Amino acid sequence: MELAPEDLLWIQQFKAGHQKELVFGKLLQKYSRKVYWQVRRIVINHDDADDVVQNTFIKVWEKLDNFREDSLFYTWLYRIATNEALGFLQKKKANLNIPLETLQAQLSEQLVSANYFNGNRISLLLEQAVLTLPEKQRLVFNMKYFEHLKYEEISEILDTSVGALKASYHHAVKKIEEKMKLTLNH
Repeated sequence: MELAPEDLLWIQQFKAGHQKELVFGKLLQKYSRKVYWQVRRIVINHDDADDVVQNTFIKVWEKLDNFREDSLFYTWLYRIATNEALGFLQKKKANLNIPLETLQAQLSEQLVSANYFNGNRISLLLEQAVLTLPEKQRLVFNMKYFEHLKYEEISEILDTSVGALKASYHHAVKKIEEKMKLTLNH
């Protein structure tokens, strides 16, 4: 996969030490919103998402000199963001000493009370159903359905085969459909 021309230029300028802060600011401006929503769909809470995004871009700053340019910049960035978000949830679960199901229920409650959520009942049910998915299926569904990423891009971010991703997405969709049918029929 080939880097976007402006990304390539900015990364080369960064690596060469030419106005690192300015160049990094351009990357930040271009990608921070996308990364925020990727992370927000994983951690749900706005403040938590802000913290994870900040940690993500700190890591990007530290590792950008070693970026090999053999993948798209945003897939590399999304991998870092996804790993940061998952690590954050693991720490949260460990710190609270609660099972995953309890954490998912708490995230679902936060989703309902979140200021950013202004969708209709069906949208809320979809978001809540997504939260009940196993972690990998949830990640794949979010990236495919909400971010509109291609399977090849998701494969690079999650470091797994396209076939496995297609299966995960298919299972996720089926589980979401079942969950929503159950909820709507009650």
